[in-house]
Amino acid sequence: MTTKQQIAALLEQHETEYISGSAIADALGLTRAAVWKCVKQLEAEGYDIESTKKGYRLGDDNNALSEGLIRRYLCGAAERKSGSAEGGADGLEERISLEVLPSVDSTNSYLKLKASQTPSWHAVIASEQTAGRGRMGRTFESPAGTGVYLSVLLRPDLPAQQAVRLTTAAAVAACLAIEECTDASASIKWVNDVYVNGKKTCGILTEASIDLESGGLDWAVMGIGFNVYEPEDGFPAEIRNIAGAITEKHSRDLRCRIAASFLRHYYDIVETRQLKGYPDEYIRRSFVIGKRINVLRSGTSRPAKALSIDEECRLLVEYEDGTQEALSSGEVSIRPL
Repeated sequence: MTTKQQIAALLEQHETEYISGSAIADALGLTRAAVWKCVKQLEAEGYDIESTKKGYRLGDDNNALSEGLIRRYLCGAAERKSGSAEGGADGLEERISLEVLPSVDSTNSYLKLKASQTPSWHAVIASEQTAGRGRMGRTFESPAGTGVYLSVLLRPDLPAQQAVRLTTAAAVAACLAIEECTDASASIKWVNDVYVNGKKTCGILTEASIDLESGGLDWAVMGIGFNVYEPEDGFPAEIRNIAGAITEKHSRDLRCRIAASFLRHYYDIVETRQLKGYPDEYIRRSFVIGKRINVLRSGTSRPAKALSIDEECRLLVEYEDGTQEALSSGEVSIRPL
């Protein structure tokens, strides 16, 4: 742990209490000047640090993504909206390893490069992506300080054709995390988008390596991006009518709490429940059933009606000629009735 990380950990442990610069210096064997320098570096990374004659403390609007805070919320039964990280540990922090980065090109790309040497349930979380990726080769806007960009490496005992379950399970876990940490209500657009107040707030991209002999997954990287807050200058013009933020209300450690809550729910669905039972929740939260849609694939668009979603989370559609199809992957757009 670096000196800067040690100071961040001390401030996090004291929560809203002030700790003097001399106490920090004595605890870590530093000069007061070195403490001040590290505090300024932490502020540049998004930490809200109040400085008075009493010393330093984290402010009420602290917004930094911190491994220490995420781990505390992960191992504690975090109070849903208060931000308290108190609670009994359940050992989850030992089963999920964390790597928190201030910036990365893409958490999925970063983790895929390390996949062969990385254990299952290693999570990479970034405050910014400089080359975030979405489905169909699109970019995913990932500005610093406003979102949570997270990828998890998995080694599931799952046939390749059922890999969509990892994506749909993540959509359910994202909805549960959003509602656990905020006052928002979340719904799902098949197959991988989470919406709040009619705007897309989360996108999911799952990539995998297939064992050609067994037909199963060698490994999978599930990546998800949360638009927690709206960027200071708003979303780019080309996505402004589509993208939205989870909340307008800034609250202490919200990004850390959402990251921890998502990992907790996702682990429960994938490992504890073995991907069983969650499709009912996915179907209940879908807002495409009964809607007129366009099925998009290979550069074509075909009008259809979304009839239902089955237990495999496939979308059953009926085309204008009366034929039906169960879609296991792809993309749909909603069109007005």
